[in-house]
Amino acid sequence: MSRRVTPALLASALLTAGLVGCSADARKAESGQAPVAPSSVASATPRVPAGSAPQRAFAVGVRQLKLNRDGRALPVTLWYPATGDAGGAAKRSAAAAEGRFPVVMFSHGLGGRPDDYATLLTRWAAAGFVVAAPAFPHTARGGDGNVLDVLNQPADVSYALTQVLALDGTAGDPLRGRLDADRVAAAGHSAGGVTTIGLFTASRDERLDAGVVFAGTALGVGTAFAGAAAPQLFVHGELDEVVDYAAGRAAYDKVPWPKAMLSLPKGDHGRALLNDGAALRVVSDTSVEFLRWTLYGDPAAKGRISTDATRGDIATFDDHL
Repeated sequence: MSRRVTPALLASALLTAGLVGCSADARKAESGQAPVAPSSVASATPRVPAGSAPQRAFAVGVRQLKLNRDGRALPVTLWYPATGDAGGAAKRSAAAAEGRFPVVMFSHGLGGRPDDYATLLTRWAAAGFVVAAPAFPHTARGGDGNVLDVLNQPADVSYALTQVLALDGTAGDPLRGRLDADRVAAAGHSAGGVTTIGLFTASRDERLDAGVVFAGTALGVGTAFAGAAAPQLFVHGELDEVVDYAAGRAAYDKVPWPKAMLSLPKGDHGRALLNDGAALRVVSDTSVEFLRWTLYGDPAAKGRISTDATRGDIATFDDHL
């Protein structure tokens, strides 16, 4: 989220959105199924069966997908496991690796772009995930910065997810036969964190098995978590100057499912997500193991989450997984 937007402006805009309620557009289900009404009690058991995540690192490919939802342009950047030697930058349109890989939908912050998070998202792809990151029409860098449009973004993500998963059956597409539609997560930073929370509350997408929220808040989308249990990982800097740490913690406290919160005592609003360093390594390693557990069903990965989270005394970890 750009620092041109002051904390007061952000809070005011999102609070206004919360008072007026989500737009009808934000509440539409885009998965081709009837909308899912939030329930007062979430079901108790995650749906992903036990399995094993790949332990080797993959090379990473990257490509663009041009989408449009009812006049809302949604260019999507895809990072995916690729053939070749692991390490280095993602390679444009590289051949996809053999296998079927879970999908993670990632939402950027206000004034951001998917490429801003390339270091983190490349690491997720190298660990065996296909990452799809839309650039939202109003909140991406170069847009009009209308923060209230965040309330329309959960529907954007659901639409993009439908289109991405369709590639698995599209003749001639490089990702044909490579996507596991039964293993899907959503993640996002700042305004993208709001978007991600919305996908598990007012705009619940039942295809999602897990969520990762970086510096997010529930203002505007609420905390009526609904549907099948979807474990959540929250990551928040305690010195966040845009989204107060207490606001992120309050949303986390309302999650009724298995959950954990990685808190960075010296962390701000998210610069650690954009530049390689010790903090990013803790965040990326912890989130990789969380995704390995929640999407591959890997019990060994679950055992490594807390170890990675507390390495080097960079973060504290509230663990209810």
